Amino acid sequence: MSETTAPVASAAPIAPAASVSRRRGRIALRVVQVLLAVFFAVASALPKLIAHSSAVASFDEMGWGHAGMYAIGLLELAGAIGLLVPVLQSVAAAGLGALMVGAFVVQVTVFDGQFAATPLILLVPLAVIAWARRGHTADLLRLLRRQA
Repeated sequence: MSETTAPVASAAPIAPAASVSRRRGRIALRVVQVLLAVFFAVASALPKLIAHSSAVASFDEMGWGHAGMYAIGLLELAGAIGLLVPVLQSVAAAGLGALMVGAFVVQVTVFDGQFAATPLILLVPLAVIAWARRGHTADLLRLLRRQA
């Protein structure tokens, strides 16, 4: 055989396309989770927790005051942290999704829908994460039952 037609010996077996695709999907989902966690912690929860003037004005207009603002900020921060903890990922995504449904309703009813698209846009990747990581919910339930 000539050099150009000799079979090539591979040190590692070639992974099937399906496993490579699954791995890329897991990596992409993890990147989305990290981006959402950063968004919810920094851009959403932080202004509420430091009582930024824009957050204070919005919650005063809703009639929720400082207590509501801090409560929502803490829920968003908890959800952001939960998105990064494997056993909490699905539950955190579902909880943040519920907050986004509430945010949509508030945007439509109180603020005339000015930014109503934002919570809906965030709801889509949160729903995907909650569904894709649903196996972690079973792990969490097993862990809680073992502790009880």
